[in-house]
Amino acid sequence: MKKLAQIDSPEDLRKLSEDELQTVVEELREFIVGVTSKTGGHLGASLGATELVVALHYVFQTPIDKLIWDVGHQAYAHKVLTGRKTEFETLRQWGGIAGFPDRLESPYDHMNVAHGGTSISAASGMATARDLSKENFSVVAIIGDGSLTSGMSMEALNNAGDSKRDLTVILNDNKMGISKNVGAMCSYLARIMTGEWANRARKFRNEIQKIVSHLPVFGESAVNFMTRFEDSMKNLFVPGILFEELGFRYIGPIDGHRLDLLIPALRNVRKLKGPNLVHVVTKKGHGYPYSEAEPITYHGVTKFDPETGKFLKKKPGPPSYSKVFADTMIKLSKKDPKIVAITAAMLEGTALVEYQSLFPDRCFDVGMCEQHGVTFAAGLSLENMKPVVAIYSTFLQRAYDQIVHDICLTNVSVTFAIDRAGLVGEDGPTHHGAFDIAYLRCLPNAIVMSPKDESELQSMLLTSIEYPGPAALRFCRGSGLGVELQDKVKSIPIGESELLREGRDVLLIALGPMVPLALEASSQLEEIGIQASVLNLRFVKPMDKKKILEQANLCKRIVTIEEGTKIGGMGSGVLEILSENKMSNIPVSVLGIPDRFISHGSPALQREDCGLTSGDITQAARDLIDIDDHMRSVIS
Repeated sequence: MKKLAQIDSPEDLRKLSEDELQTVVEELREFIVGVTSKTGGHLGASLGATELVVALHYVFQTPIDKLIWDVGHQAYAHKVLTGRKTEFETLRQWGGIAGFPDRLESPYDHMNVAHGGTSISAASGMATARDLSKENFSVVAIIGDGSLTSGMSMEALNNAGDSKRDLTVILNDNKMGISKNVGAMCSYLARIMTGEWANRARKFRNEIQKIVSHLPVFGESAVNFMTRFEDSMKNLFVPGILFEELGFRYIGPIDGHRLDLLIPALRNVRKLKGPNLVHVVTKKGHGYPYSEAEPITYHGVTKFDPETGKFLKKKPGPPSYSKVFADTMIKLSKKDPKIVAITAAMLEGTALVEYQSLFPDRCFDVGMCEQHGVTFAAGLSLENMKPVVAIYSTFLQRAYDQIVHDICLTNVSVTFAIDRAGLVGEDGPTHHGAFDIAYLRCLPNAIVMSPKDESELQSMLLTSIEYPGPAALRFCRGSGLGVELQDKVKSIPIGESELLREGRDVLLIALGPMVPLALEASSQLEEIGIQASVLNLRFVKPMDKKKILEQANLCKRIVTIEEGTKIGGMGSGVLEILSENKMSNIPVSVLGIPDRFISHGSPALQREDCGLTSGDITQAARDLIDIDDHMRSVIS
């Protein structure tokens, strides 16, 4: 690590000769593999982009010149080179550096990112601000081919190309997102062949030009004829004609693992005016054979042995909620041919790989196009199919208008299987499913539910599919509780809660994964003589008003517990019910995610930070009782 040890900033990198840079690349890869083998993280994309990162910081005068990363999966080498080398072993840990670019971490991170398709829009905005302020610096957006399928990327290319402003887009094409890329854009990029193909096309064009130059031209000048001929040939043979038609100068394809090609190309591009698109072809996981061989497996890694590539064995345990969801989808789909699954470039993440193999005609990966996926589901439902949109909570946010306009207003039967609801751990604030309760609970026609365990998830999936309208089923990341699964899945009456324990002193209303914690807290309270009712709410919309009011009258004190934002969440709904029924005098303590973004780290530390442990529930109940006793003593 001799060369890397000398680099604390891109300025240090730029002091090296070009011949020394390949050593830096090799040391960077070794360093990234070594750290992520201990911390986990997004490995494959960063390994594939290492030469590109080195070349960009070597050519451009960062941070004056601005590099805007898309998603950020490919930015680990960027973090190491920009002053975070000594902190890199804290990657994704509580109090450590984030797994994605973060403006609070470094002046070299110009945008907080972790969702795909944002870079070109942000870069275009920065280039516009630069020109309006009459400043002089370069703006470069680095986007993967997976993110390029995003509708937002297409909108940005359309606008940026038309603006004619100086802007460079680096298309890092490794033919992979998290899953294998799908769709027409993927096919188009695949047809943009190597530089050898382009050379052959040019030779063919030159031969045709020689022939045509000897032919008589009637009715127009030879110059005009040849201009039209050139345009026609360009449409036939020039790689990247789509980008040219959108207003970008297309450069490439360039081998993204050859610094001797990358550096001169970037130097030339830095001098060019107008919008430029540089097509760089890389291999995901390049330089680490295990990642090269299995790019999907090594996209996001847990701890592994860097020498063998083998992941450290976990203790056997219950299946994940994602796995239970997917297995139940298979079970239900075998009986009902109208059930179909939709995912947005997250086939592995939503555990639908086996489903796709069993039902290839009924499983649709729409690419990184959540908006399209949701309205696509509406169209399926309108023609009597039963679509299930499997999507992470954080990504469902990207399709909110479609949920409102095309699903709820149209009132079609679409199920949203919302994975990663709640706190998700090391991916941090960009990936927490904190807001879905609040942003779905307010929508007419929708029902929203969350299971306490994996068996209840099975029932809720069937309930959602059978419901003749929009249904949202939110479930958390990680393993289930190990409860017995249903062989024959049974649905649940809409809006019906479950009273798990009855007491007289305080009512604990819990949702989803907070139910086991509420039961644990009730046992702790019982040890000190406090009797707590525990209500598994199950449905956050419609809420079980009857049971809530009955138990509120009995217990006179309420603690609500949810792994979602306090503002507008389940607790807010309970307060609304009490207010509507003239029971606002009953004290309520609302526990949930506070009004701030929660840092990356382990889920246990995140719950502790949010006050969502069994001890926090116990203390909230005791505080309500102490306050109540104090008020009675004051009155007496």
